[in-house]
Amino acid sequence: MVQQAIAQVLTPIYEPQFSETSYGFRPNRRAHDALRKCQEYANDGYCYVVDMDLEKFFDTVSQSKLIEVLSRSIKDGRVLSLIHRYLNAGVIQHGIFERSEKGVPQGGPLSPLLSNVMLNELDKELEKRGHKFVRYADDCMILCKSRKSAERTMSGISKFIERKLFLKVNKEKSVVAHISKVKFLGYGFYIFKGKCRFKLHEKSKRKMKRRLCEILNRNKGISNEARQRRYMQYIIGWLQYFKLADMKAILENVDEWIRRRVRAVYWKQWKKVKTRYRMIRRYGIPEWKVHEMANCRNGAWRAALMLKSVLTNKEIASQGYMPMTSYYLQIYKN
Repeated sequence: MVQQAIAQVLTPIYEPQFSETSYGFRPNRRAHDALRKCQEYANDGYCYVVDMDLEKFFDTVSQSKLIEVLSRSIKDGRVLSLIHRYLNAGVIQHGIFERSEKGVPQGGPLSPLLSNVMLNELDKELEKRGHKFVRYADDCMILCKSRKSAERTMSGISKFIERKLFLKVNKEKSVVAHISKVKFLGYGFYIFKGKCRFKLHEKSKRKMKRRLCEILNRNKGISNEARQRRYMQYIIGWLQYFKLADMKAILENVDEWIRRRVRAVYWKQWKKVKTRYRMIRRYGIPEWKVHEMANCRNGAWRAALMLKSVLTNKEIASQGYMPMTSYYLQIYKN
């Protein structure tokens, strides 16, 4: 409650101070806005990116530096004292209380605002130097017109971050690259006919398939209705976020993989030959084929291929497993 109250007091003070190209944890600003701004800069010729990675940002923020920055706009000592106490609240690790002297506690309503206040110092420095940049929380991309310019920018800004803000730049993960080689907010970029477009980054695809594996796990003891409900909730949320990406061909392949997993789930549920015989027969399969399929000794994943003639694409969709491609084509926004 106290954190929420402080955040409500500080937000109208700091919102006007924040950069136009800062998007994370701010009212009426979304990840899609940040991505569109990157696209705009790339289309203007700023195609080389300084992809800056701040090492464990929330854990390493200098609390004294943050209080110093806050004190420039907040003149009420009581408010500063409350924030200082919040920062020093500490954490319990392995049953032992540890007082925190660095970092911003994550999870509270005040943390996002404080992180933006700190990183607004970086934004102002980038603006002063005339750089094009987009920041979403601690994920920052600086866009330049040439590789040499990007390399000079990375060197100069890294020094500012470490010497003035007392934050650590992860030099292994921070890179200078063409925009087609970087990942930002889960998206990748590519150039088509001279224009920058969005694509699904390979890491985001792998993450999505891992989650679907969990949802469509044939060994989980949940009802088909609960499994279908979880599937729909996940793919709708996921597609709403990634709807800017050109990924129709990718999703068609993923849909085929999903249908095979669903068939494997049903095969696993039809454990006995009698059950398989009864269930397969429902779909109007010739008797000799029903007998052959019911007595199949293949594992569920291999048997799923055989079930394509029984649990057709249309049948699986009617069971509530809407193809990702269908929903994507309804909401696609590029």
